[in-house]
Amino acid sequence: MQDPAIDKLLDKTHSIYKLIILASRRAIELADGAQRLVEEPIDAKPARIALDEILAGKIEYKIKDEK
Repeated sequence: MQDPAIDKLLDKTHSIYKLIILASRRAIELADGAQRLVEEPIDAKPARIALDEILAGKIEYKIKDEK
């Protein structure tokens, strides 16, 4: 199993901070039982699955409008 390239992940989020927040929030969802959006081995860790989902374009983020 090969780790996803950080430069390809950064192309999806354009910021290391956004990438970390997005991946951590998705990993928490996965750990709580959310359905996987990519095919991974059954023993894959939630953080790894989250990064693969981001890389595959299955997970995106939206910036809330400030009021």
